[in-house]
Amino acid sequence: MRLLIKNIAYIDVLSGAVIEHGHMIVGGSRIEAIGPGDTVQSGPFEEIMDGTGRLLLPGFINTHGHAAMSLLRGYADDMPLQQWLNDLIWPAEAQLSAEDIGVGTQLAMLEMIETGTTTFTDMYMHMDHVAAAVIEGGMRAVLGRGLVGLAPNASEMLAQAEAFIMEYEGTGDGRIRTTLAPHAPYTCPPEYLKQILPLAERLGVPLQIHIAETAREVAESRAQYGLTPTELLHREGVFAFPVVGAHCIHVTDRDIDLLALGRVHVAHNPGSNLKLGSGIAPLTSFLARGVIVGLGTDGAASNNKLDLYEEMRLSALLHKGTLQDAAAVNAHQALRLATAGGAETLFLDEDLGTLQPGAAADFQLVDITGPRYYPRHNLLAHIVYSSHAGDVTDVFVAGRPLLRKRQFVTLDKERILAQAQTIATKFAVTSR
Repeated sequence: MRLLIKNIAYIDVLSGAVIEHGHMIVGGSRIEAIGPGDTVQSGPFEEIMDGTGRLLLPGFINTHGHAAMSLLRGYADDMPLQQWLNDLIWPAEAQLSAEDIGVGTQLAMLEMIETGTTTFTDMYMHMDHVAAAVIEGGMRAVLGRGLVGLAPNASEMLAQAEAFIMEYEGTGDGRIRTTLAPHAPYTCPPEYLKQILPLAERLGVPLQIHIAETAREVAESRAQYGLTPTELLHREGVFAFPVVGAHCIHVTDRDIDLLALGRVHVAHNPGSNLKLGSGIAPLTSFLARGVIVGLGTDGAASNNKLDLYEEMRLSALLHKGTLQDAAAVNAHQALRLATAGGAETLFLDEDLGTLQPGAAADFQLVDITGPRYYPRHNLLAHIVYSSHAGDVTDVFVAGRPLLRKRQFVTLDKERILAQAQTIATKFAVTSR
């Protein structure tokens, strides 16, 4: 269909420019035209939307997460990562069926869609059910079967990962991209990485992996290998491939140099990192050295929210505070991290994260009539520092509506919520 959105304000995330009155034309799955003022092009248009009182933004891009862990939201809180994982999360995950994971992914998608996210990353298990949920729900996703080299079925995981990539890369009209997803250096020792890398070369897909999430992880790596996790991955040749490194909190100056040299992209997850007490990644050091960075939420079991509006605000405020520098991360940088920076981080930058002719028609409309958007000194600042995810009214992916006037179009909200609550009874009797 051909869609005209008129009388719309929008932000150019590449330049930071705010256009108070403009228009956008969508032709099929792509942005056909966008600019200030009223369109001079004639129809026909299958639909004309009046954007008065709305702000147009690219869809947000969530660069790290585990979608089905939404089923464990609030199940294990207020404890450090290793205790959280070993004592509660991994035992609970062992009880999840493939069908459960499909429902958990849909639950996560409900939350992401209504908070303006159009693309997400996932590394988990039973990824065929995750992909099916994505295809049905209409989002974009970068998916990888999680790999744990210390698991008794480590070889089977590799075979599943290869089969998944072969079957699902480019499916959903190109909305699904795939990766290999080794969990972390402490769960994927060098001998297992040596099995993964030839597969990555043969299949031609990126890798996603957790790196240096906790101080304990770094200390144990140094004790075992005499190297930080980053140095270990560099030594094993992992950085010769396109890599999305999640977290990268406890990194040295040499580590950052290795990430920059290896062109490793970093998924910055400030909310999850704070909640687990893991620390704060050196975002400004990454940016200063040219490391590509995007924002992620991690899973709802560790963050409890999949809201990139909150992560965007945190990414600015945290680093201002820790560095005692109010200019450390400005509003434009924070918005870029959630949009174009996210696309670059996931190696999708040719198509996503911006509002420009030829780009994918993945966008959100935000209600800016509320008091937090007044007075209109600076709409860019308002979006980063004042906005609320509940202000999102409409979300489109590839020109297709997923949310219209705050109503879901592709997903059955009530059914998914009821199913998720039923699944949660599996964990109700677990001792904590």
